[in-house]
Amino acid sequence: MPHMIPPVILVPGITASVLHDEYELPPKAVWTTVLKRHYDRVTLHPEDQRYEFREPARVSPHGPFPLIYKDLVEELRDGLSDDGGAPVPVFPFGYDWRMPLDRTEERLAAFVDEVIDRTLLMRHYRDDSGYRDHPTVTLIGHSMGGLIIAGHIARHTAAKVDRVVTLATPFQGSFEAVLKVATGTADFGDDSGNARERRMARLTPALYHLLPGFGGLDVADDSLQTDLFHHAAWQPNVAGSITAQVAGWNVSAGDLFQAMLDQARAHRDRILGLELSDPANAESRSDLLRRDHWLAIAGADCETRVGLRVDRDDTGAPRFDLRSDERRNDWDPKSKGDRRDTGDGTVPLRGAIPPFLEESRLVCVTPRDFGYWELRDRTLSSLVGFHGLIPKMNMLHRLIIRFLLGKGDGYGNTWGRRLPGVEQWNPPLAPLREKD
Repeated sequence: MPHMIPPVILVPGITASVLHDEYELPPKAVWTTVLKRHYDRVTLHPEDQRYEFREPARVSPHGPFPLIYKDLVEELRDGLSDDGGAPVPVFPFGYDWRMPLDRTEERLAAFVDEVIDRTLLMRHYRDDSGYRDHPTVTLIGHSMGGLIIAGHIARHTAAKVDRVVTLATPFQGSFEAVLKVATGTADFGDDSGNARERRMARLTPALYHLLPGFGGLDVADDSLQTDLFHHAAWQPNVAGSITAQVAGWNVSAGDLFQAMLDQARAHRDRILGLELSDPANAESRSDLLRRDHWLAIAGADCETRVGLRVDRDDTGAPRFDLRSDERRNDWDPKSKGDRRDTGDGTVPLRGAIPPFLEESRLVCVTPRDFGYWELRDRTLSSLVGFHGLIPKMNMLHRLIIRFLLGKGDGYGNTWGRRLPGVEQWNPPLAPLREKD
């Protein structure tokens, strides 16, 4: 194993990378945090979803949003590097969040190789025989970025990955993805719900990768389809609007819709089958990531959509009943409900449980874990959501650095909470103080 701390790659969440149209000179920003969101410029073409509907264009990704990720990157660069001036590089990985995750995983694999090659040009890494003989990276993913990391490891193994940290990742999906496709309104980014956003969302393959697969559908009768990866489970207005968008092009709306769903289901199945090694088992494959080298963090104690009621409309077709009582927060131990009926405002807690890790390893955080001095971020959290601001939490910066360095907590300034229902908590770093 390497003696040096491996370089870090940060993979942001959906909609959290800047997009530029490089057809124009100078390139024009067509997607930023909140200032510029040109839905018509980023809508994909139904006949060839590698490209834009509005041509000529050449939309390309740039880096992650600094508002969300700058603090984490700077803290990692400072906290992982020693006092002797030997820096540990931390590389942000911007990507085109519209694309199927398989395509992004291929780009990530190439970027891992690039980061290793660049790191070996740094003298203190090149001179370290452990790293030179076995170069690896650490991968940190927020939200959908964690899905990309999981898919990358399932596809390419972990031979080049030392450790993984995932923050608020919807491993088993989120109902907000359903709302985004159905109405254009959700806690994934902008919630304007306008027609241009709905058209863009319905032709965005990556969004279907976030559909929930852990249950939670309350159907009016048992004959209704409950598998959201099947087109028959959806309101007819979704397929209807896709039909209008593909008019005049050599593509079937039904085939395109089901193809995006099938692609997302195949990716989900691959993550469900992800294998990790057990350090206690000497016969574990050497190319598998050790399960104690994966730190999975989930957000809780926020009102979150934990289910969806599906009725029938006048024609007998499915109709999503977006009732407010499907948004729950029963995290409080005094609650009479199921304490897992909570989440980070976007990803329900059940959707954040990695299916390939024991539940005892999950670490939960809440908005109260923002420090008093982070009042600005707590205020921002109330406006844009806890899910999006989890990477800004100072306590998590310290926790991640502890995990990557393999250090204890001499100052007692890191903590977490177990998943409700877990009897023996076993987070991948010890000791970790547990908060009530």
